[in-house]
Amino acid sequence: MSPSLNTPTSGSSKDEGGGVSPQNKGSWSSFLKSIASFNGDLSSMTAPPFILGTLSLTEFSAYWTQHPSVFVAPAAEKDPATRALLVLKWFLSTLKPSYSTRNDKYGSEKKPLNPFLGELFLGKWEDEAGTTELVSEQVSHHPPVTAYCIQNAKHGIKLEGYNGQKASFSRTIHIKQIGHAVLTITPPENPSAPAETYLITLPNIHIEGLIYGKPFVELNGCTYISSSTGYTSKIDYSGKGWVSGKKNSFTATLYPTGKEKDVLYSVEGQWPEAFTIREGAGKHGTVIDNYNSRNAPVTPLIVPPLEQQDPWEANRAWDKVIRAITKGDMDTTNAEKSKIENAQREYRRKEQSEGREWERRFFNRADKAEEWWESLAKSIGERIEAEKTGGVWRFDTAKAETARRPFHDGLSPTG
Repeated sequence: MSPSLNTPTSGSSKDEGGGVSPQNKGSWSSFLKSIASFNGDLSSMTAPPFILGTLSLTEFSAYWTQHPSVFVAPAAEKDPATRALLVLKWFLSTLKPSYSTRNDKYGSEKKPLNPFLGELFLGKWEDEAGTTELVSEQVSHHPPVTAYCIQNAKHGIKLEGYNGQKASFSRTIHIKQIGHAVLTITPPENPSAPAETYLITLPNIHIEGLIYGKPFVELNGCTYISSSTGYTSKIDYSGKGWVSGKKNSFTATLYPTGKEKDVLYSVEGQWPEAFTIREGAGKHGTVIDNYNSRNAPVTPLIVPPLEQQDPWEANRAWDKVIRAITKGDMDTTNAEKSKIENAQREYRRKEQSEGREWERRFFNRADKAEEWWESLAKSIGERIEAEKTGGVWRFDTAKAETARRPFHDGLSPTG
């Protein structure tokens, strides 16, 4: 059987329907009341099966690179300022896949499946950009953290990062993303020079449309891209207000680090729709590029068919749950989810009694951040919150080179 093509997963090809169905309206209202009165991190709550999606959070890492040619474009640009602009353009192009794809496809945002410790999602994109490889691994369960690495060796570009989420309720659901991404590029004008580093912070999220049973994601606050080449990008997110404004709007500026008023390039638009890039500040600058998020060609992610996947790979591990959700069989959904959850609890009890820790296959916990971290993070006010993510997680190239299926010989996610 040939490899399966999916964006981002084979399990997502089936229709999950739109918003909350009429028969579940009462349960939906009860769920909203329960989260409104819940005191603590909402991610620890058990969601009713009817609002579950068929994607695991480990699969969300694929949203970074649905457009590989945009991802690798900075690696071919010899001017550092223009290269920083292309990094900004790529980042903005990832927002629609990351935060709007599920709403577009299913009619509303769905709660993803919570990954279990050790869960993997592996794949690759193949197109005119060459081969771009993805590794995503759940490196922590309490707190839940996903780490990922995406690289294209042909173009000398690599993205790695990790993120956890902390959810709370105040009129709506607010989700703080904890962690960061790091893009490294081999300078095309000097391939023997040290790789350039771009520190990327993650946007905060709030969920709108809850009262109507059709939730969707809105971004708020601001994020940054801080580079070792001396340029910074700042992205400000805003949503539609009661009186004015457009849904999913943003503005962005690129400037020499420490000189925010000296804008070299500016960008504005709606991240699920389109945006315009101008030279200089404001709407009066010369337009140099337009990007249409809806029309941008998507390269399918290639993953092995289920029978060739390891039991710890997301699509295979969650297959019975995904099938049950798709059929609307909530009893089977609960039963199959419980098998995984109970087995994971038993693994953790055994590890604790034996005084050992689960072995990650592709990532390591770093003792501290790299030397470049302080200089790039200080200018944008970013700090590492290692206590909230179980550590600082980095891709281990040596581990990856020796990793082979079966990844956890003799062990299964269901025990």
